Amino acid sequence: MAVDSRMDLLSERAVLMRASLQKSQTITDNVVSILGSFDSRLSALETAMRPTQIRTHAIRKAHENIDRTLKAAEVILSQFDLLRQAETKVLKGPHEDLESYLDAIAQLRKIIRYFMSNKSFKSSDGVLNHANSLLAKAQSKLEEEFKQLLASYSKAVEPDRLFDGLPNSLRPSSDGDGGGKPHGGHHNDDAETAAYTLPILIPSRVLPLLHDLAQQMVQAGHQQQLLQIYRETRSFVLEESLRKLGVEKLSKEDVQRMQWEVLEAKIGNWIHFMRIAVKLLFAGERQVCDQIFRGFDSLSDQCFAEVTVSSVSMLLSFGDAIARSKRSPEKLFVLLDMYEIMRELHTEIETIFKGKACLEIRDSATGLTKRLAQTAQETFGDFEEAVEKDATKTAVLDGTVHPLTSYVINYVKFLFDYQTTLKQLFLEFGNGDDSNSQLASVTMRIMQALQNNLDGKSKQYKDPALTHLFLMNNIHYMVRSVRRSEAKDLLGDDWVQRHRRIVQQHANQYKRVAWTKILQCSSAQGLTSSGGGSLEGGNSSGVSRGLLKERFKMFNMQFDELHQRQSQWTVPDTELRESLRLAVAEVLLPAYRSFLKRFGPLVESGKNPQKYIKYTAEDLERLLGELFEGKSMNEPRR
Repeated sequence: MAVDSRMDLLSERAVLMRASLQKSQTITDNVVSILGSFDSRLSALETAMRPTQIRTHAIRKAHENIDRTLKAAEVILSQFDLLRQAETKVLKGPHEDLESYLDAIAQLRKIIRYFMSNKSFKSSDGVLNHANSLLAKAQSKLEEEFKQLLASYSKAVEPDRLFDGLPNSLRPSSDGDGGGKPHGGHHNDDAETAAYTLPILIPSRVLPLLHDLAQQMVQAGHQQQLLQIYRETRSFVLEESLRKLGVEKLSKEDVQRMQWEVLEAKIGNWIHFMRIAVKLLFAGERQVCDQIFRGFDSLSDQCFAEVTVSSVSMLLSFGDAIARSKRSPEKLFVLLDMYEIMRELHTEIETIFKGKACLEIRDSATGLTKRLAQTAQETFGDFEEAVEKDATKTAVLDGTVHPLTSYVINYVKFLFDYQTTLKQLFLEFGNGDDSNSQLASVTMRIMQALQNNLDGKSKQYKDPALTHLFLMNNIHYMVRSVRRSEAKDLLGDDWVQRHRRIVQQHANQYKRVAWTKILQCSSAQGLTSSGGGSLEGGNSSGVSRGLLKERFKMFNMQFDELHQRQSQWTVPDTELRESLRLAVAEVLLPAYRSFLKRFGPLVESGKNPQKYIKYTAEDLERLLGELFEGKSMNEPRR
């Protein structure tokens, strides 16, 4: 029963749903019919509107084309306006307002680029020709402005301005020597570290203007013209500055013809000029070059190389002429001075003359340094040989120190002022040995060469005693000089002691050769008469008075002769002279006193005793004090 009621309910709902669906279909059919009607109407309307739409689109496109054309025309007209403005500035020139002039050039380049990219404009070729002509004219004026500006501020530097840039220790002395040589000796240890003040070659306010002009010329492709203007202007100024300083261009032949005193002065000046040129002039020129050509490193290097090459050559050619000139001992020290300055300046030369363009200049400086070192080394070797082979006939009649000895010793002592430089030479040309030992070895060889030469010169004396006195004086001078100099540390105590013994040996030989014969006269030997008779125990019996008188006469004659001769001889060293006199007195006076005491009474008891006994022991002692004074022949005895 319940099931049947539910089925009836479902049937009723199905009927209602069917009716509802049929009603919806009817509505849908009606809507479709209405929409179909609208579609046909819209199609008709669209067909009617299409001509109007086409006309509207065409009008819009035309407006857009007109806008674009007007805008293009505005740009072209603005380019013409800018061209007229640039032309006005170019025709006016760069002198009054360089910055505005450079802006005009930059604007011309933009105008040219614009018309190059808009060749469709029918007048573009004419505009381009006019703009390019203006640009060429502008570049020409720019080049002329660079030339005039550089020339007007490029003046030779007066020597006083350069001296002001030197450290105080290297400035010219206030006595107005005019040569510009520094105070002091051959080498100033502070020279390398002292502060130098670069001269103002071109005012700092002008450099940015020159840089801007140079930059424009490079951008325009006028690099070669720029290089030529800069080289011709600055190289002349640099050379003129050196000429005002005193630098001369001298050839090897000029150098060879000069007297040594003149050449030595010129070398001293050259050393000073080199320091000024490198540390002040060339360093200042490099600074100017780098600022003007900032951003163009290779061009800066090339300009600097071409500006300085002639001045550097003028300086180095003199050094080269000296290095290649005939060698002589007196040139060694100036060669070492020149070598020192080249080594001192080496780092700065490498820094200032940097870059590939300056390679030849750097090589020239290095080559001169090596030639100076080589020549100095060879001159040093020549000196050793010259000492040993010196054949001067200068006679030293009084046996004093020979000029060669004082010359060589002074030479060696002077060498020790150059120890650092000489050691550097030995390192460069040595065989790997320690530079100290090499210097010691060379010094010993020079001393030995001198000694060998003195041995030869001593044989010129006919008196063997003077031979020994001469050698004693000269070797003593060598020893004393070494002991008082740095050579002692290098040669060592062994060398000093060995040569002191040689001095003593010659002193002993002198004493033996000069005084042995007179000592025999004060000896009792041979005084007995032919009949014999001994003198033993002080007994003078049997002594021949005649022989005794002859013995006293012989003693007097020999002493007078020795005194006269040896008073003319010289022992210049006070201590050595007194020592030698004492040594003679110590052997002569005791022998004479003994002889006089034993045999004097026998002579005094005879006739004219003063004829034979001429001297007392005190007289002899006083006269011995006159020996080695270097008296002239006519000088009276005291």
